[in-house]
Amino acid sequence: MRDNRNVRNKEISLADMKINLMQRSSTFQETKNMTMFSSRRNFLIASAGVAGASAFGLSSTMAFAQDKKWPAKLIRIVVPFPAGSITDSMARLLAEGFSKTLGQPVIVDNKGGANGSIGAAEVARATPDGYTLLVTNSSSITVNPLIYRNSPYKAADFAPVSLVLDAPFILNVNPEWAKKHSIDSVQDLVDFARSNPSALRYGSAGQGNLAHLAYAMLSNDADFKAMHIPYKAASQASMAVMSGEVETSFDTLASVPQIRAGKLKALAVTPAQRIPQMPDVPTMAEAGFPNIDVTFWLGLLAPAGTAPEVIEKLYEHSKQAMSAPVANQAMSAQGTIALVNPADFAARIASETEQLAAVIKQENITLD
Repeated sequence: MRDNRNVRNKEISLADMKINLMQRSSTFQETKNMTMFSSRRNFLIASAGVAGASAFGLSSTMAFAQDKKWPAKLIRIVVPFPAGSITDSMARLLAEGFSKTLGQPVIVDNKGGANGSIGAAEVARATPDGYTLLVTNSSSITVNPLIYRNSPYKAADFAPVSLVLDAPFILNVNPEWAKKHSIDSVQDLVDFARSNPSALRYGSAGQGNLAHLAYAMLSNDADFKAMHIPYKAASQASMAVMSGEVETSFDTLASVPQIRAGKLKALAVTPAQRIPQMPDVPTMAEAGFPNIDVTFWLGLLAPAGTAPEVIEKLYEHSKQAMSAPVANQAMSAQGTIALVNPADFAARIASETEQLAAVIKQENITLD
């Protein structure tokens, strides 16, 4: 009997141990399940956050890095023209100034081709984070989207930062031809063109170039016909006027030495005010043609959507960069250092685009 009791007590003890172990196992599994649930919950919350950021057009990098102070890394300035051009020179002066005042390296990346369209298109597609910028001329922003059938961008794809340099056009003629036909003013030129339909030939740096459009505006405004002869560069068009291959062109300040040497004759300049390089030459308005006020500019832009505070900071640092004596001297020789603010620069682009669209449509200028 005692042996049977002992056996039964052992069986009961073993059963109790089994139940206890089962309870512990159950508690462990519940704890494990709770931990897994908590981890899964946190994962889902984090995933939802990233998905939400993507839904609002933000990359995961931008979503988690949006609080970083700008600039935190290298800045790249794209120039859609070759090294050595006036646009390239200005970009390098800005890059040098930015690297000093912003405390980050700044590089210039030349992406030439298609009259500036290739480099401009790259910036238009770039992430609007302030680390990819564009230094270019007015043609690539206000003209190219209007004349290229399949332009990869439009002016609205950019956030204007500052119109840095404003430069005039100079209406030049061949001096020997001018002497032969008594051409001493813009009105004399117009009278000759009206009296000799299509006898007047003018050069430019290419179809749709601003100098081409400026002359088309003059011929439409003054009601005369002239033959456009396109060249591959402004310097070639200028040489064609000097040689007598064409009679006239709208040229840049690069022609001032030839004007002073008597190789070209200046009739007028396009800005509202006379220019210090040639104070004796009247403006187009003074010459009786106030509608011919086309100038070309060099400016700094960012991709559309760049934060306003970054745009404003870039504008302030642009002013500092151009205030350096070396930069000021170099750019003043090419035009007027304007440093127009972002809002006024945007208004200027909109106004010029509207003005040029009218003449492009009238002249039926399109390029592939």
